[in-house]
Amino acid sequence: MPLRIRLKRVGTTKRLQWRVVVADSRMPRDGKFIANLGYYDPNQNPAIIKIDEAKFKQWVTKGALASESVLNLVKRQKKRKS
Repeated sequence: MPLRIRLKRVGTTKRLQWRVVVADSRMPRDGKFIANLGYYDPNQNPAIIKIDEAKFKQWVTKGALASESVLNLVKRQKKRKS
């Protein structure tokens, strides 16, 4: 069961929000997921990025692969904290 850390779309039309989730790679984008790691709201100024880094690292050590979008969000979150 290959696991992916990816974005799940939530919210309404033109008011999108995204959740960062761990899911089986065979599931659809908005389908079942295993764990919720955080969220991303691009509608705010500046955009809100909240990802639990401890859970993220834990899932990566278990073998879950993060998508490019999630990796970019994690990098942006780390920059803001610095």
